[in-house]
Amino acid sequence: MKLGNIIVGQSGGPTSVINSSLAGVFQAAKELGAPKIYGMKNGIEGLLNEQYIDMREYLKGDMEVEILKRTPSAFLGSCRFKLPTVDKSPETYDRIIEVLRKLDIKHFFYIGGNDSMDTIKQLSEYAAAKNITDITFMGVPKTIDNDLAVTDHTPGYGSAAKYIGTTIKELSRDAVVQLIDIVTIVEIMGRNAGWLAAAAALAKGEDCEGADLIYLPETVFDIDKFLAKVEDIHKTKKQVLVAVSEGIKVADGSYVCEAAAANKAVDSFGHKTLGGTASTLAGIIADKFGWKTRPIEFSTIQRCASHIGSLTDVNEAFLVGGQVVKAAAEGETGKVGIYVRVSNKPYMMNTDIYDVNAIANVEKTVPKEWIINDGTYLSQEAIDYMSPLIQGEVCPYMVNGLPKHIKL
Repeated sequence: MKLGNIIVGQSGGPTSVINSSLAGVFQAAKELGAPKIYGMKNGIEGLLNEQYIDMREYLKGDMEVEILKRTPSAFLGSCRFKLPTVDKSPETYDRIIEVLRKLDIKHFFYIGGNDSMDTIKQLSEYAAAKNITDITFMGVPKTIDNDLAVTDHTPGYGSAAKYIGTTIKELSRDAVVQLIDIVTIVEIMGRNAGWLAAAAALAKGEDCEGADLIYLPETVFDIDKFLAKVEDIHKTKKQVLVAVSEGIKVADGSYVCEAAAANKAVDSFGHKTLGGTASTLAGIIADKFGWKTRPIEFSTIQRCASHIGSLTDVNEAFLVGGQVVKAAAEGETGKVGIYVRVSNKPYMMNTDIYDVNAIANVEKTVPKEWIINDGTYLSQEAIDYMSPLIQGEVCPYMVNGLPKHIKL
């Protein structure tokens, strides 16, 4: 089992462990004898412009690999380039194959989320249609949103959940020292899937009340009911802490943040640009009750806080990167790495591969039965699912009091 030349790219929003998957791909490729290990600069978009690096020039020893595993964001650079369909732009596919042939690439790996897996789907289908049998196309999963189908969870989610649970706990402690009427609303990423906001439930414990209310996009958001619940909680405590997904929607399907959003922009995949949900709700509460409000957006911090990453997440990301490379060496193509949970207590997980057609363009949401208390909290089953993913700490290598990272 030996590899030919490989090329790997990163795509979509970065995470705190996407580089751990990259390290897993690199390490496995090196161990399986790949003569050349190339990295695309800025994903498929960079590849089309023949922008790539020899990764061995940057990862010369074990220490560089370990630093890479602890480096947030995408080391190779990312893109949000939507690969057109073959019928609309056959020349794009011809160009990709041309560049791969020029580098004598035998294995193509793409680390990304739902839209990135669509790229693998289309490339593998194009290769099959053109009878290109000497290049494999494989996907390595990545997304803090945890919304990829089939896999138990995704690399990046555990670390983001750990950051969210930790910060909600810290905000809860901060709120209780004040004697004023105040409602804190924390906005957490999540367009249609509320996995990230669900992680706010992890903060609750013997030493912390955690969030009072948690709202996910899987349920319809009723503003009147929301105000009534906030008012009811305020009868027994002056400080109210609410966690909301940025993508919560009202009954007509419009996002709550759209009520006050001046920016109606969409990205290259047609996704509306979200943001401002916490500010919108804070304004409504202030107008209704006259209380002090504090809107907080976690924004990109939740996906790049590697200083509080989950060791479980880092290790699993590395493992699944290697698993995909080994599968490619065995001749697999059009597949994606996945996690298969064996048990919860004790937590045991295996890696495997799965057909990309079952994963690309399929969005996994939080099970409705896990959302309780009239859509305002998460069940114990949800907490039992999330808890193992945030376990363990990974310490950055510190230089002059700050984390050491690797960059191009």
